[in-house]
Amino acid sequence: MSPERVNPAGLAPATGFSHAVVATGSRLVVLAGQTALDREGRITGGSLPAQFATALANLLTALAAAGGAPADLARVTVYTTDVAQYRTHAAELGRIWRAGAGRDYPAMAVIGVVRLWDEAALVELDGLAVLP
Repeated sequence: MSPERVNPAGLAPATGFSHAVVATGSRLVVLAGQTALDREGRITGGSLPAQFATALANLLTALAAAGGAPADLARVTVYTTDVAQYRTHAAELGRIWRAGAGRDYPAMAVIGVVRLWDEAALVELDGLAVLP
C-alpha cells in the first residue's frame, strides 16, 4: 500500500508538498542526507537548482537500492544555506522534483542552515519512506 496523502480543506493549499502522509507498510527506510556529491565525493553544480537535482537523484538512488520508489516517500526535509535563493528558484525546483519523483508529494519542510557538512553544498535532502 502506498502512503496516503492528506491535505485538509481547512489548511492552505498544499503546493509541492502534502500536509500529512499516512503510511502503512512492512519496511521503514530512513534515508541519510544527500547533497550534490558525485561518485568521487565532490560537490557538483554551481547553482542551487543544479545541486538540488543531483541531491534528489542521490536520495532516489539510495531509496531504489533499498527497494523503494518515489511514491513510497512519506517525509523529506530540505536543508538549504539560502532560503531566499530557494524561494527564488521554487518553480524550477518543483519541475526538477516532478521530473525525478513525480507528483506524489511527501510531507516536507525546508530549513535554512548556516552551512552544511561540505562547505560547497547549497542544499541537502533527507527522507523517510515506508515500503509496502
